[in-house]
Amino acid sequence: MEFQNYSIKSPEFGNYNFNFPRPIQKLSPTITESKRYKFLTKLIMSKKMFFMTRLYFTAIVTIAIWSLLSWNHYHGGVPSHHILAREDLPEISNWWGGLLLPLLTLFLLFRISKRATGKNNDVSQVIPFPRNILYGFLGGLLFGITLSSFFTFGNTEIPGYMLMGLILLSLFLPIYRAECILGFVIGMTYTFGAVLPTGIGSILAVIGAVLYLLVRPVLVFIISKLSNIVSSK
Repeated sequence: MEFQNYSIKSPEFGNYNFNFPRPIQKLSPTITESKRYKFLTKLIMSKKMFFMTRLYFTAIVTIAIWSLLSWNHYHGGVPSHHILAREDLPEISNWWGGLLLPLLTLFLLFRISKRATGKNNDVSQVIPFPRNILYGFLGGLLFGITLSSFFTFGNTEIPGYMLMGLILLSLFLPIYRAECILGFVIGMTYTFGAVLPTGIGSILAVIGAVLYLLVRPVLVFIISKLSNIVSSK
């Protein structure tokens, strides 16, 4: 792929020269500088901006979880949940989520940032923002909310089918990535607290990684070989 050198000047970025894929220029040959700037800034972030976004998002999550815990405390008490919903197993108080969720958010956002920025140590250099990170987070969030909703309304069958479907989906999509797990945990926190969703999300991440990184390549290899054999006949 060919790259085009761009120079932008803005209050957020200052003066920067950077390379970006040439197809952007081909999308609109007559694009003005102001429109080009607006288009590019929707796609790029600096490493410093990634860092600040991590801090802001973690702060929002921290305020949200402690607000929820405080509200629960003054409206009947902070609930606890038995592991696997079995009364013969230990129960975990949602208070632990006030500590776990901010730390988990900070850690997973760090992992997301490292994957997005790579080995680049220049905090000012701008890079393309992978939009699949946002899609993965929203997908995990929606899945967690939907799963929790079925449990809330007393339907325990559909969540089982959803989890089996998710395991099957992990052969095609990298559900083990940090943004998916973060969205999943946040989506289930209101109903189950943060501890149990973190445990479930960790198990799903391990299963998803094994299926996507190990099993999937083997299946693709076998299918490609069979396709070659069939086509050669």
